[in-house]
Amino acid sequence: MYIEKIKSLNDFKKLDKSDLIPLSNEIRDALINKTSLVGGHVGPNLGDIELTIALHYVFNSPIDKIIFDVSHQTYTHKILTGRGYAFINKNDYHDVTGFYNTKESEHDLFNLGHTSTSISLGLGMAKGRNLNNEKYNVISIIGDGSLGGGEALEALDNIKEIGGNFILIVNDNDMSISENHGEIYDNLKKLRETGGEYQFNLFKILGLDYAYLDNGNDIYSLIHFLNKYKDISNPIVLHIKTIKGEGYKFAELEKERFHYSLPYDIKTGELKSKEDLSKDLSEITFDFLSHKMDLDNKVVAITAATPSVIAFNLERRKKYSKQFIDVGICEQHAIGLLSGLAKAKAKAYFAVYASFMQRGYDQISQDFSLNNNPGTILVFENS
Repeated sequence: MYIEKIKSLNDFKKLDKSDLIPLSNEIRDALINKTSLVGGHVGPNLGDIELTIALHYVFNSPIDKIIFDVSHQTYTHKILTGRGYAFINKNDYHDVTGFYNTKESEHDLFNLGHTSTSISLGLGMAKGRNLNNEKYNVISIIGDGSLGGGEALEALDNIKEIGGNFILIVNDNDMSISENHGEIYDNLKKLRETGGEYQFNLFKILGLDYAYLDNGNDIYSLIHFLNKYKDISNPIVLHIKTIKGEGYKFAELEKERFHYSLPYDIKTGELKSKEDLSKDLSEITFDFLSHKMDLDNKVVAITAATPSVIAFNLERRKKYSKQFIDVGICEQHAIGLLSGLAKAKAKAYFAVYASFMQRGYDQISQDFSLNNNPGTILVFENS
């Protein structure tokens, strides 16, 4: 096995280039086996195995700074930096977290559990490097719906002004947790469809250099692509198309279902637990909201990229499309939208997981509570 021999990133660096594809296959098997037993983020991690291998093959962490966004995409990163035991030994499955964690490794530069942060963090490191007259690459990876978040957009607007070496990798798997929403993702789609040649390129409009790679799940193509821009002296966006769930057919076919999964049967993709979903709080909430929607077309449900929190699957989203709004990973906007709907005499509900609420605290205070508007925030899994 390759994984059990990788005790540190140096061990990975000693591998021959011809070992990388067998290694990727082994990692894919390990991730599927582990998540099938204990659950985890399946699709996001299966989709970036090759990208992460290529990143660590080309760049020299921790001298070069590799910063992940939505850090639930770091399983392969953890394996390559010496934590593979937690992905192949059942007794060690819970010894590492599912996210970037500075207590675990010098290669984890920040403690990260949320999203849309990697550009800001990377720009800060790039500016600090410039001030200290140091030389190293700063690479921020963003994807899985994170680019539409407010902090990401604010940072995107600041990249050119900071200047110097900064490599932004847009890991584009055409998905958030569910489908993407908004014109930013429409722009990414048009860039994918034209091989990066679409004339109204969001990144070029912001004054940034840009390059596109269509086959982001091919290790050798990735290595060649990344080597072209290693040590670049100015900021650049590398737009890389990947496949969420790559290599496991059920995760490829049911991308939303396998974004995160409880333990499942590898052969069928079905959950091992056969709980009665009629008693699930999300289903109960859906029954409540859909009943109100049927009676009153002014009732609106809002989510910030987590429609499953109120059991709005794809079929239900289509049925209630005029009364259901998914704003993407934009809790600030969701709460402002809630307040505006209430002011316009709509009856609005915003459903959100408790751990994501903190991204909207200021809007809860300023846009919502201070204006005393009659909307409802439904908070799930508060702990």
